[in-house]
Amino acid sequence: MSKNKLSKFADMAAYPHVFEAPFSALEEGTFELKGRWHEDFFHNGNPIVLELGCGRGEYTVGLARLFPDKNFIGVDIKGARMWTGATESLREGLKNVAFLRTNIEFIERFFAAGEVAEIWLTFSDPQMKKVTKRLTSTYFMERYRRFLRDGGLVHIKTDSNFLFTYTDFMVKENGLPVDFRTEDLYHLLLEETDHETKRILGIQTYYEQQWLARGLSIKYMRFRLPCEGELHEPDVEIELDDYRSYNRSKRSGLERSR
Repeated sequence: MSKNKLSKFADMAAYPHVFEAPFSALEEGTFELKGRWHEDFFHNGNPIVLELGCGRGEYTVGLARLFPDKNFIGVDIKGARMWTGATESLREGLKNVAFLRTNIEFIERFFAAGEVAEIWLTFSDPQMKKVTKRLTSTYFMERYRRFLRDGGLVHIKTDSNFLFTYTDFMVKENGLPVDFRTEDLYHLLLEETDHETKRILGIQTYYEQQWLARGLSIKYMRFRLPCEGELHEPDVEIELDDYRSYNRSKRSGLERSR
């Protein structure tokens, strides 16, 4: 591990708004803030919003600036990236921001039923080879249901046509209410969207700026997740993305996947 990474990990170990909880730590008992984020950390009753796979934390910090009446938690396993948003929010004195370093596969271990109001999925790995690894799969939706409010919002913003198409089919298969949907966000922002939505969706991550420079369209959907009812995976084949995204593994030799 480089000295730079070691320095960042040392910084975050001392940050009061950064929590690290690998699976090994959870085996010993319940995470101490589960069910108590409002009382013991944020010290208010404002809605909690998660960004899963937050990377450098651009959305977590950007949304916290826009909405001081909401609480935001960025979640990722890559601590060296997370350091950027954690440091920025600390320097700005943002009291409605926290970061949690852990695997998203265990996310339900950190929050109690109904404790979270919204989830953001910003440029998640499309996981074209394995459905259960996709953050919009029914596998993960069932986990979200354990802590998301009934009818809570799930936002997905992505460059991946594969992941967006898959999510579209998943939402339709299960009759989930869609509040907003576009396959070309920034074209829409220029023409139709209201000022408030422009402010929210105009936040750009580091990698998003790279994809826009490559001429890729950015897709966005916002839907609601009821707590009741059985969820079903869509039985469809989807054409794979025809490019390799930044910092993602090489695509397979297949042309389509389920």
